[in-house]
Amino acid sequence: MATTALVRPKRGRMIAGVCAGLARRFGFKPWQVRTLFVLSCLLPGPQILLYLGLWLLVPNQRG
Repeated sequence: MATTALVRPKRGRMIAGVCAGLARRFGFKPWQVRTLFVLSCLLPGPQILLYLGLWLLVPNQRG
């Protein structure tokens, strides 16, 4: 099984591509990761800060 690098795709992005990149990396559909993220925002915690950090740290897809 080949692993995919964690990158933010150029296509299929809604805001920054973080959820789409995570979905591609771990074999989920983007809507599933987005739904989990929105549901997790109902719980206390640093979800928004984690999203912003990934936005800054995860590179864009080349090509």
